[in-house]
Amino acid sequence: MCIQDTAMNLTVEIEQEEDGRWIAEVVDLPGVLVYAQTLEDATTRVQALALRVLADRLEHGEGGSAFFNVSFQAA
Repeated sequence: MCIQDTAMNLTVEIEQEEDGRWIAEVVDLPGVLVYAQTLEDATTRVQALALRVLADRLEHGEGGSAFFNVSFQAA
């Protein structure tokens, strides 16, 4: 059996709201969006949420049989 390694680069958009909160979104995964008080917290939380969504997709057979190599990059 041969299982391929699939690279997945996820783009993260981060903005600071007028009230000072940070909003971070993984544009490639609908609904993966978080608010946080700091830039660091927003970055960490959006990456964690994206990984949870990907894990859920794999558990439900939506990811195929490939291994994923996931990386995050700023927009």
